[in-house]
Amino acid sequence: MNDTVSIGSSPRRIRQNNIVAALQTIYAHRSLSRADLARKLGMNRSSSGEIVAELTEGGFVQESDESGKQRLEHSRAGRPGIMLELVPDAAFFVGIEIGVEHISAAVVDLSAEVRACRKIPFDTPSSTVEEAVSQGVELIVGAMAKGMIGRCKGLGISAPAHIRPDGIVTLAPIIGWRDVSLKEIGRSAFPAAVPIAVENDANAFAIGDSYRHGAAGVTLFLLMETGVGGGIMIDGKLFRGGHGLAGEIGHTLVPGSGGQKFEQLIGREVLIRQYREAVGRSHADLQEFLGGVRDRVPAAVNIAETWSRHLAYALLQACRLLDPDRIVLGGSVASLYPMVAARVAVHMSEGQNIPFPTPEIVVDDDAEFGSAFGAACMLHQRFLSLESEEFGSEDGAPVQPATS
Repeated sequence: MNDTVSIGSSPRRIRQNNIVAALQTIYAHRSLSRADLARKLGMNRSSSGEIVAELTEGGFVQESDESGKQRLEHSRAGRPGIMLELVPDAAFFVGIEIGVEHISAAVVDLSAEVRACRKIPFDTPSSTVEEAVSQGVELIVGAMAKGMIGRCKGLGISAPAHIRPDGIVTLAPIIGWRDVSLKEIGRSAFPAAVPIAVENDANAFAIGDSYRHGAAGVTLFLLMETGVGGGIMIDGKLFRGGHGLAGEIGHTLVPGSGGQKFEQLIGREVLIRQYREAVGRSHADLQEFLGGVRDRVPAAVNIAETWSRHLAYALLQACRLLDPDRIVLGGSVASLYPMVAARVAVHMSEGQNIPFPTPEIVVDDDAEFGSAFGAACMLHQRFLSLESEEFGSEDGAPVQPATS
C-alpha cells in the first residue's frame, strides 16, 4: 500500500490519498497516537489532524484510552496516551464461497475481524447459478445483525472457476458453469448496492490467508475440496500467470494413473468413495473417514497412506517449479494432513535424488472458511485503497457518516 501523494495531484485526489493512507496506517498498526500517525504519513500535526477529524466525524476512526491494553510499541510510564483506532462496526464486508457440495459465507468488519460465518450443504451442479448465489446471500444475510447491511461496503464471491477480470466465469467444469456473469448475478441478489468482486476460490483462499499472516516470499496455496485448486502469492501479490490460471495444480495429469488428474486422486470425492467401498457403508462421509484415520482403522489408514503418497508427488512437482517458502493447505480435505504429515514428508524425501529445500507445510487456521474469508478480504482491501468510492467525493466534502 502506497501512501505517497504525487505533486501533480488535484486537491480532490490529494484528499483521497491522505484519507486512504491514514486508514491503511491505522489498520496496519491497530492503534496509533496522533503524533505517530502524522510522522508515518509525513505530515505536520495540523494537516494530519484535519484528516483524523474528518474520519472521526465520519465514524471510521475513534479515540481510545491506552490504559489497560497491551500496546507494547507505545507503552510508557506516566499518563496513558490517547490512541487512534478504527471503529470496527463502521463497515462490513461479505464473502461467499460457492463450492461443489457446499456454500460458505463470512462477514468481516473494518478491522478485518470475522463477525459471522455460516456453511450449508448445497448441490451446486444441480442448481442454477442464480439459485446458488441467492442461497449464499440468504445464508449470510440471515446471520447479520440489524444494521449491518446498511454499513456493508462490499461483496466478494468465490467459485471453482476460471474468471475474467470483468467478473465473467468463462468455465467452471466441475460445477457446469460457462460464460456466466457472476458479478451481475451477485449484484441482483444482494440487498444493497455495494462494490462486487469475484475470484477463483483458491485465489480467494490465498488472499485470505495472506491477510492474516502476511505473504513475504513465495507461498503456494492448495484448496482441497471435490476439486483441488491452487493459488500463488509472491511477496504479497497474487501471481495470476499469463491467462489468470496460475496454480491450477489439480488439473495436472499424473503419470501412470490412467490419465487421471491430481484432483481425481486427492480430492474429497475419491476419499469418500474409497472409504465407502472399503467399509461397506454407502452413507459414510468425510468426517467418518477422518475419524477412522484418527482411530487407526486399517481401511481408513490404507486410504490415507495412498493419499499422502499422491499429495507428496503433487507437492514435489510444485516445489521444483516454484521453490516456495511455504505451502498452505485449505478446504475440508486439509483436515487429513496433520494426521499423515510424517508420511507425506517421507514420500517427498524418497521422491527426489537431489535434496532440495523443503518448504514449511501448514493447514490454514480456518481451512473450511478460508475462501469465503478471502472473498470478504478482497473488498476490505479495496475499501482501504484508492479504488474505494467511499472517499472520492468532491473537494472538501466531508466523509459521510456511517449509517445505522
